[in-house]
Amino acid sequence: MIIRFGNHTPWPHPHGSAVTIGNFDGVHLGHRHIFQRLKHEAQARGLPAVAVVFEPQPQEFFSRRNHTPPPFRLSPLRDKLRLLRDTGCLDAVWVLRFNQALAALSAEDFIGQLLLRRLDTRYLLIGDDFRFGAGRRGDFTLLQSCADMVTERTPSVMVENIRASSTAVRQALHQGRLADAAALLGHPYSLSGRVMHGAKLGRTLGCPTANIHLPPHHYPLSGVFVVEAHGPFGSRRGVASFGLNPTVPGSAKQKLEVHLFDFNGQIYGSRLRVDFLHKLRDEQKFDSLETLQQHIWADMDAARNWSRT
Repeated sequence: MIIRFGNHTPWPHPHGSAVTIGNFDGVHLGHRHIFQRLKHEAQARGLPAVAVVFEPQPQEFFSRRNHTPPPFRLSPLRDKLRLLRDTGCLDAVWVLRFNQALAALSAEDFIGQLLLRRLDTRYLLIGDDFRFGAGRRGDFTLLQSCADMVTERTPSVMVENIRASSTAVRQALHQGRLADAAALLGHPYSLSGRVMHGAKLGRTLGCPTANIHLPPHHYPLSGVFVVEAHGPFGSRRGVASFGLNPTVPGSAKQKLEVHLFDFNGQIYGSRLRVDFLHKLRDEQKFDSLETLQQHIWADMDAARNWSRT
């Protein structure tokens, strides 16, 4: 899968493309249905299957500009690109930088400059709620009026009477319903990052943890979780704390700390992917490190017991 970054990067497929556009946050079952159909249509037409994504996501751009609270983000860009690649449906991904110029681009210019001139789009497939252009004025009807490309849209995918959407996944994660989130995604919710040196507090408390650096987004879950981590050691179960760590002073951003069961190897600098399997409890502020230590050991026991079921 070819990946291109930047709004003015030369495009490697100058002779036509089959395209889909969206945030594709989380790459849930609805997105996967789009990609599978896009692959089929692209092959039937002898065209590359291309996904266009935005970074930052438009909601994030507007929240920064308007100084409003940032929306929840499911997948940082690196994770999103991995999930897109793993679908096996795409030949290329174009990562557009969503900036003021793109936000101000009219729907008509979006079609003319990006879809037709840059991508030479012959076939366009969109979700049933797709809007585009300044003020979100572009819609399916406008796209269909363009005679230079065929535009189709896909219906929503339903999972146990719930529409598969990034909003539904965020809500499930925020409420601690990890099994529901996994059902909508088609896989456990995961985050990945590099193991960094921390304050070594976990080791002091008898529970060494891998401190995983994440991009500074606003993630939809917090608490203590049963996890499965994937890295140079293979796959291993563990328990993770994700949040602001309220017992420890100076915690101003979400942190992901993972204790791997029966493991004492050196993994600083390694990238880990952490699958969130089950929520044990919410974050709590304890009155002492001794009380925190007692709860850590209880969390480890609870995580092991859940993993045996």
